[in-house]
Amino acid sequence: MRRFWLSAAVLLAATATARASAQSAPNPKPTLVVFVTVDQMRSDYFQRFDKQFTGGLRRLYDGGAFFSEGYQDHGITETAPGHSVTMSGRFPIHTGIVMNSQGVNDVPNAELIGAPADPGASPIRFQGTTLTDWLKAANSRTRFLSVSRKDRGAILPIGRSRGDIYWWAPSTATFTTSRYYADALPAWVDRFNARHMGQQHAGTEWNLLLPESAYPEPDSVPAENRGKNFMFPHQVSDDSTIAARSAPAYPWMDEMTLALALEGVQQLGLGSAGDRTDVLAVSLSTTDAIGHAYGPDSREMHDQILRLDRYLGVFFDSLFKMRDQRRIVVALTADHGMSPLPAIKSTLYPNHDAKIVSIAPAFRAFRHRLTAAGVDSDAVAMDEAMVVLVKPSAFDKVHMNADSAIASFGADAMQIPGVLRADMMSALAKADTVHDYIARRWLHMVPPNSVVRMIITLTPYSYWAPGNQPTHGSPHNDDAHVPVLFYGEGVQPGKYTDFVRVVDMAPTLAALIGVKPLEKLDGHVLKEAIK
Repeated sequence: MRRFWLSAAVLLAATATARASAQSAPNPKPTLVVFVTVDQMRSDYFQRFDKQFTGGLRRLYDGGAFFSEGYQDHGITETAPGHSVTMSGRFPIHTGIVMNSQGVNDVPNAELIGAPADPGASPIRFQGTTLTDWLKAANSRTRFLSVSRKDRGAILPIGRSRGDIYWWAPSTATFTTSRYYADALPAWVDRFNARHMGQQHAGTEWNLLLPESAYPEPDSVPAENRGKNFMFPHQVSDDSTIAARSAPAYPWMDEMTLALALEGVQQLGLGSAGDRTDVLAVSLSTTDAIGHAYGPDSREMHDQILRLDRYLGVFFDSLFKMRDQRRIVVALTADHGMSPLPAIKSTLYPNHDAKIVSIAPAFRAFRHRLTAAGVDSDAVAMDEAMVVLVKPSAFDKVHMNADSAIASFGADAMQIPGVLRADMMSALAKADTVHDYIARRWLHMVPPNSVVRMIITLTPYSYWAPGNQPTHGSPHNDDAHVPVLFYGEGVQPGKYTDFVRVVDMAPTLAALIGVKPLEKLDGHVLKEAIK
């Protein structure tokens, strides 16, 4: 019998060839995209609390591509517009979702299953497509699941597609959906609700996760939470019904939402087939609830972010046991950031000069002038920061130029402390949008030729009256600055400081997966995030 022996040189050459082949082989196509949106998560939380992360945020931050200069690059930084851009790759001017009040509310046509007392909701106003649609066009067998505490957080990342989309119904303290999607809940959601996770917290308390010395923030800040219950521990009612309905105010609402997501992955078989890419969208809302109550610099917010890190750690550990981690790509961002409490002075905000602004008296005086000139008083209206021309004919009737009249009101508004700008849309359309971020963000929200004729912008940190609670919604960076993060086998890990936008995330995911968008996008592929 002849024996064939490989020489050392041949063996080394074969090994080198194998290594080169392995390095040049393409990464396996992902079978699951997990898109996590943390409602109201500021980007700087990663830098502030990084050393205390031990769970999911630790895993993503260390092993992923983190863009520290990520922004929701539009004017009204609210939940609905922010979620509409996450997986669409398009600004609100193109998704049609420009503010919460014009988001998913659809009372007459989309009643909630088992919770008719809560507002109906659907994506009826959403325009265009999302990553889910692009995947479904490439493979009709693609499945998806979207879960959130908020209706708009669950609905808008997916767009108009009908399928498994669930959110929390306040009146029943259970997860449900609307009749836009189904006529009844699937059995697995009913079984999940029957676990009564919210009720199980009755009689407990929210206390600090770490020793008190780990939190530099003061705990006794009477301006927090409207002056009530602003110190640890925060007690939960002994009544199980009240405890369940109050769950959105506590960190464990995120834990419950993630548990529903994991159950859905198992029941729907997401990521289990090698020939398709499925989508799991998770929007976690507790950071928003705690931010509005206590502010972004509170001890409560610090503890919430640490708990979020631990919840996400359990979630990813469980998910990666259920599915092949090498076939999963994760994205994480936020729908908006947050401004500090108007009453708080901090070294974090050296230029803090908050004003509580009311333009109502000036607007009333403006409408009185219009009436005196023969123009109907309701010919113009205020919608948040925008002056809307409701009846152009009312100005034509008296031969008055509507824009000139509205500009005169803008001049009055500029005299009010806390008002930074009063821009006619016609002027914004001519602005240098590279250097003028306020003009750029408003133009990503409102078309220049719409019924909106003027937009008022407050100074940084100033709030619209009554302004007694921390909030967001402005085009300024505190409200717009959010994390942009990718994690997975095909992602090039690193810390990147380039200016990027949330609209860049969907096209980047599409490139990672190998699927083509169905329409022109506002975002572009972040090539540095891809191996």
